[in-house]
Amino acid sequence: MIPRKLLDTAPIPGSDKELRLYKHAKDYSIDISGEGELMSSRVHGSEEALAELSCSRINGRLHPKILIGGLGMGFTLAAALKHLGPGAEIVVAELVPKVVEWNRGPLGEEAGNPLSDQRVTVKEIDVAKILISEKHGFDAIMLDVDNGPNGLTHIDNNWLYSFQGLDASFKALKPKGILSVWSAGPDVKFSKRLRQTGFMVEEVVVHAHGKKGGKCLIWLAQR
Repeated sequence: MIPRKLLDTAPIPGSDKELRLYKHAKDYSIDISGEGELMSSRVHGSEEALAELSCSRINGRLHPKILIGGLGMGFTLAAALKHLGPGAEIVVAELVPKVVEWNRGPLGEEAGNPLSDQRVTVKEIDVAKILISEKHGFDAIMLDVDNGPNGLTHIDNNWLYSFQGLDASFKALKPKGILSVWSAGPDVKFSKRLRQTGFMVEEVVVHAHGKKGGKCLIWLAQR
């Protein structure tokens, strides 16, 4: 049996937790201390679905501007690039600088090196700061920073899913823009908050790996 090898660790700013990058045979995984595995290169179908579903809702816009909260292992970004034309602009907000470093290094090839695409700009910053500062700037906002609408990786992320955070996302979107949120499971209260903020809400169940694996939920909320 091949043991997992710890390649690197990364402190999470503003938290007592850390991320841990592992390799097992040809696969990579990122764990969060005290919580277990957060993501894996073996299973990323739902991350790709997040991008595919979001991009399909803004299909036809000539120069769409996209915000992705959370780089992860790059699969959401890579899928978005496949579904967007040459005039697209994608801003990726990643709170943990080492995650960006890992994606430029050992993780890059797994997702097809999406950070090398000229349409991509990476900002090592809390996505909340971008949401607050940019009004009517984005055609789509994709959030995949936690396992659902709660601050797993960083307690301040709870703000993203509050009325204040959802209102900031609403105002950061262009008319008929899309806010999409990845989750490991449903959350009735969060769905209600989205609607109360003014979004038209669709809930889509997707599989973690193609048409197999565990089921995840993606909220597609249109302004």
